[in-house]
Amino acid sequence: MKKTRDILLCDLDAFFASVEQLDNPSLKGLPVIVGGSPEGRGVVSTCSYEARKYGVRSAMPMKKAVALCPGAIVLSGRMHRYKELSLKVRNIFERYTPDIEVVSIDEAYLAVKSGEGFQIGKIIHAAVKADIGLPISVGVSSSKLLAKIACEQAKPDAVGILPLENVRTILWPLPLKVLPGIGPVTEKKLKSAGMQTVKDIAQCPPGSLTRLLGNSALNIHNYANGIDNRELELANEAKSISEETTFPEDIYDLETMLMVLLEQSAGVGFRIRSAGITARTVTIKLRTSTFKTITRGKTLPETVSEDSEIYKTAKDLFLNQGGKPPWRLVGVQLSGFEIGKQETLLQNTPQIEKSKALTRTKDSLRKKYGSEVIIQGKRLAMKNKDV
Repeated sequence: MKKTRDILLCDLDAFFASVEQLDNPSLKGLPVIVGGSPEGRGVVSTCSYEARKYGVRSAMPMKKAVALCPGAIVLSGRMHRYKELSLKVRNIFERYTPDIEVVSIDEAYLAVKSGEGFQIGKIIHAAVKADIGLPISVGVSSSKLLAKIACEQAKPDAVGILPLENVRTILWPLPLKVLPGIGPVTEKKLKSAGMQTVKDIAQCPPGSLTRLLGNSALNIHNYANGIDNRELELANEAKSISEETTFPEDIYDLETMLMVLLEQSAGVGFRIRSAGITARTVTIKLRTSTFKTITRGKTLPETVSEDSEIYKTAKDLFLNQGGKPPWRLVGVQLSGFEIGKQETLLQNTPQIEKSKALTRTKDSLRKKYGSEVIIQGKRLAMKNKDV
C-alpha cells in the first residue's frame, strides 16, 4: 500500500443509539442511552447526541448518566442488529476500495487513490445515509492521525478534510490528549512541564521531550507536527485478528460466557478464512469486575481456521485459566498467520470433510446475508436470557 494514498476514517455517529432511533423513529430527537441497567453496575455503551448535551458519555456509570439526564430512554442494546448493520456499511466501503482496516464495529480506515479521498468520502457518506439510514462522519487526509482529527472536527454526520499544510491552524490548538500515545499519565507529565496544547509539544526541543517522556517522545513529537507513518493493518496483513465484547453488566453465568466465546470464534474464523490465511496461536482476553485483565494464549502444533478448532482452544483456555466470575469483558484473538494450511492425513476423514463443507456453506451465507444469518443452537437456547 503506497503512502501517497488518501486515508479516510469512517465513523458511525453514536452507532448503537443511532440504530435504535433508526428502527424506532419515535426515539428520534430524544436522549437515548444504550447500556446496562441503572439498578445494577451497568455502564453506558453509547448515547445519542441529545443525551450528550447533558454530559452523558460512553463508559460512564449508568446511575450517573440517568442522574445527569433523568428523561433519557435507557435501552439494553441489540448486538446482533448492530453487527448486521455494521456489515452492511462495510459492504459499502468495499465498493470503493479493498484496502480497509476495521478498527471496531463502528469505525474503519480506508485507503484510496491520492486526490480522490474527499470525493469518495462524500459518496460513502451519502450512500450510508441513503442505503441504510445511519449518520456517519468521514475524515480525509494523508495519514491515519490526520484523518482521525478531520473526522472528529467533522462530527456529527459530515465529511471533513485536513491537509498536511493545515496542521498548524487546525491540529496545534487542540488539547494534548488528541495525539496517540498520550494517556492520563503522559498528559499529567506534559502539563506539569507547562504544556497545554499540541503546539506546545510540536515546538518543544526533542531533547527536552525525550528527557520527559523517554522512548515515546519521538513518535509523539512527530504526531504533533502531523507526521504519521503508520500503515493500514489490512485483514491479510494484520499481526492479529480479534473480536471482544464488553458487557454492560457483570456476567456470572458460565454458559453465557461460552456462548459469547462460540460466536467470537466463529467471527474471527470467518475473517481469517475470507483473507485466505490460517492461525497458529489462539488467545483469550478477560476482564473482571475489578478491571483486572487476564490474557491467556496457546500456540498449536498445526494452524487452524475452522470455527470448531478455534472454539475448542478458546474454551479450554477459559475453563482452565479464565479465573473466577464475575467477568466484564471477553475476547478471542488469532495470531501467527500463515497463507493456507498444510494438509495432513488426519484431515481426510469423512467427519472433518463434512465439517469443512458445513463451514463453506456458513461462510457463503454470511457473505450474502450478514453474520447474523448463522445462529448457533446455544444462542437459541438462551434467547430469553438478558446478556
